[in-house]
Order: sequence, then structure tokens, then C-alpha cells
Amino acid sequence: MLVFLFYVVINIISMDQSKLAFIEMEFIPLLKRLPADAIGKWGKMNAQQMVEHVAGFFKVSTNQLHFPLVTPAEHLPQFKAFLLSDKPFRENTKAPVLPDEPLSLEFENMHLAIDDLTQQIQFFVNQFNAGTITISQHPVFGNLNFDEWVLLHYKHSVHHAKQFGLM
Repeated sequence: MLVFLFYVVINIISMDQSKLAFIEMEFIPLLKRLPADAIGKWGKMNAQQMVEHVAGFFKVSTNQLHFPLVTPAEHLPQFKAFLLSDKPFRENTKAPVLPDEPLSLEFENMHLAIDDLTQQIQFFVNQFNAGTITISQHPVFGNLNFDEWVLLHYKHSVHHAKQFGLM
């Protein structure tokens, strides 16, 4: 039994490492292939709005941006189970804390937006690795630790990569 548990833990760590590697090393090169005004297969955001949106949720994970918790406490276990599963976000999944229309662009161009996302990803990793942050609140999934945030950021990044035909 102990060997089996060790195997499960090693597989989870390995899986999380591959998801973190995708976020840190593969996602940005995919985004660099997109023109800023590219339109996704679903949703209202153009490519630059999507990049800025993803960066925004890295800011949530590092407490730079705050939203109130919108999920009732009794539903958090269901949301956490989804997060821990391999189930992807559905097309047109909308964050309940965001307006119906995409936010105005923060950056002058796609290059600057991607640079910001790159910095936000590194800040996220550095803050958790340094122990500066151990848990932060997502408005839907509640309090998340580093590994849970990695799963969520991975799921979110893959969702948007698929939205723009990058995967």
C-alpha cells in the first residue's frame, strides 16, 4: 500500500511539473504566433484582450488584484473537485466576476501585453517559491495553494489556447 501511495504522489508531482512547464515555457511562444486582433473560435475577446485577461488572473493568484468570493461555501467542494479533475473548461465559460463585454486594453500592443503576462507568470512562481504567498483566493474556487493555482492556470491557459486555435 505504501508503494502505491508513493507512486500516486510521484505521478501527481510529475503531472503538476509538466503543467507548470507548459505555463512557463510553452504558453508564451504559442501566444507570440497570434496577431493582436485575432478572433477566437468562441467568446468576444480578441487575442490581446485574452492575453491581458490571462495576466489578470495571474494577478489574482498573487494578490495584486482582488475579487470577492462568489461561490457559496457549500459549493466550494464541487468546484475544487472540478479543479482537481482533468475536465477542461467548456467553451464560452464566463468568469462571473467579469463584465459581459471584454475589458478595455491596458497595453499599447500585443508585444507589451505578452511581456506583462510573462512577468506575471514569473512573479507568481517566485512569490509562491519564496513563501511570500502560500494561499490566495480565487473568486470562484476559493482559497488555493500553489499546486491548485498551477492546475487552474494550466486549465485556463489551455482553454484560451484552444479558443484561438493554438492547440
